[in-house]
Amino acid sequence: AENAALFTQMETKGVLITEQPITQQPLARHFPARNRLISGISKALVVIEAAGKSGSLITARFALDQGRDVFAVPGHPFDARASGCNSLIRDGAILVRSAEDVLNALGVEQNSDQRDLFMHSEPQKRTLPETAKLHSEILRRLGPSPMSEDQLIRDISGNAAQTSAVVVELELEGKVLRQPGGLLSKTMAS
Repeated sequence: AENAALFTQMETKGVLITEQPITQQPLARHFPARNRLISGISKALVVIEAAGKSGSLITARFALDQGRDVFAVPGHPFDARASGCNSLIRDGAILVRSAEDVLNALGVEQNSDQRDLFMHSEPQKRTLPETAKLHSEILRRLGPSPMSEDQLIRDISGNAAQTSAVVVELELEGKVLRQPGGLLSKTMAS
């Protein structure tokens, strides 16, 4: 109810993406799946504050599995609310001190007076035969044993964004299962 106006605005001017029935009330157990979708359609992920067991770290893992850049804002080493961000930086996330750090890393023009923070870039178009070939290749590479999305992308020498998009399509079709840790496997039905 508190987000009804935002929901209506997104419905008319944006996009609503969900794996749950549209009438389903938000449940905490669905947040990781929701955040996987958000990281999947984003160019990068910026973690502002995260404790050691924060859900933001799950989202960061999804973003890495999807080939996205992960940024983190550092915090005081004795502040428990910063331990997750500090760990991300230690493990290779890009350190962020300002919005400009993110814009520079993403290659956004610095001299533009009207920089659009929500860069509207056209997705690379795929023909139907290209998509079908990528579907087949992904299903051929995946088996019952889980594999990371990064490894799958390396194995097929594919474009990370296109491969991730097709993996999501295959998930929605019930042919691919995303397991804990972001690992992928082929379902028995496929």
